[in-house]
Amino acid sequence: MSQAITREALKTLLDTGKDVVLVEVIGPNTYREYHLPGAIRIPVDEAFEREIRRAVPDTGTLVVVYCLNHACQASPKAARILDQLGYENVYDYEAGKQDWRAAGLAIETGAADG
Repeated sequence: MSQAITREALKTLLDTGKDVVLVEVIGPNTYREYHLPGAIRIPVDEAFEREIRRAVPDTGTLVVVYCLNHACQASPKAARILDQLGYENVYDYEAGKQDWRAAGLAIETGAADG
């Protein structure tokens, strides 16, 4: 069952160098504008299930999904799908990337995703 993760907990997780896959689940323009460091982009659409299985084949992998902010429902939807697919370590950063940037934390720009 997926769980919420706070900005502080996510930053700590990333700072410790733990093996975590960050997944931004919204569109390409928003991703290009800025995204969390090292995040991949897999939008919640008809290809999400196929793409997440390709990008994260091990269902035991720690996966953190996020979108824009609390109002955005893409990351809760992605977390539910991951739960249904049998992923065991799923976290939803519900505050999203606006919260991350507002805190002055590092971001990346550009279309570095596959």
